[in-house]
Amino acid sequence: MKILFMGTPDFAQESLKCLYEEKYDIIGVVTNLDKPKGRGMKMVASPVKEYALEKGLEIYQPEKVRKNEEFINEIKRLNPDLIVVVAYGKILPKEILEIPKYGCINVHASLLPKYRGAAPIQWAVLNGDKITGVTTMYMDIGMDTGDVILTKETGIGEDETTGELWGRLSKIGGELLIETVKQIEEGNAPRKKQGEDFCMAPMLEKQMAKINWEEKTAKEIHNLVRGLNPIMGAYTFLNEKKIKFWKVKTISEKDLVSLFSELEEYFFKVKDLMPGTVMFSSDKKGLFIKANEGIISVLEIQGENAKKMHICDFLRGNNIMAGEIFE
Repeated sequence: MKILFMGTPDFAQESLKCLYEEKYDIIGVVTNLDKPKGRGMKMVASPVKEYALEKGLEIYQPEKVRKNEEFINEIKRLNPDLIVVVAYGKILPKEILEIPKYGCINVHASLLPKYRGAAPIQWAVLNGDKITGVTTMYMDIGMDTGDVILTKETGIGEDETTGELWGRLSKIGGELLIETVKQIEEGNAPRKKQGEDFCMAPMLEKQMAKINWEEKTAKEIHNLVRGLNPIMGAYTFLNEKKIKFWKVKTISEKDLVSLFSELEEYFFKVKDLMPGTVMFSSDKKGLFIKANEGIISVLEIQGENAKKMHICDFLRGNNIMAGEIFE
């Protein structure tokens, strides 16, 4: 079976690697253009391109695929039996979808029809879901609306970050892709219509990264922090300085008293504290902040124009006092 692969990030690289190691005939790899990165704005290849270069695979990097007759004609010339798309980043037109004998299939990091769109992993964590997974599907002209082939479910850890879940799902996706391609080869791949009970997972916006202490609960802040790790980090302000939280956990008032018994006699005042108020700060035991329906214990933090670090290391060089308020 001649396969044309389309993908861009490391999530897609894992699927390409699985196809290559299973010795499928990969006739070409399509990926996004190199992008400038870092202080020197040096042009950097996508993880998929890096792997393709390493393995000597033919690489295509069209700036656009819609109304690109030259690229579409090149795919027709290649005449793939199957096109595999994994986090490519561009929507394929009907002209391309109709080229391969066995169609175009996609590896999507959610249990469709839940979380159609660009950021399914991030939204599963942001929303505090307990279960997610990977779906392979036949592609059509809609946004992740095609018929489902196979799914694989997995739990989401209570403190698991988007980055950690991303890595796990990429491996699940690669394994599910191989099973899917084998079933298509054998002619027994299932095909199931998606239900109408769907939800979207749009691209994340920068403004959502600011912690809203007044309206969000401790659990929601915890989910925001792990959902934005490592993409952009959730942030707040203290004394007009921007502070990013990379890892936190939620604890109860009872938990805090067990850590600091001297606070017990003052806990009748806790309900009067504004959300965002520092309850306790120590370079040995950490930073604890009042939130709605719980307390935030900060584990990993990044000060303005500084590197991320463990909270105790941060507090040795930065004095945060009880009573100060994050905004």
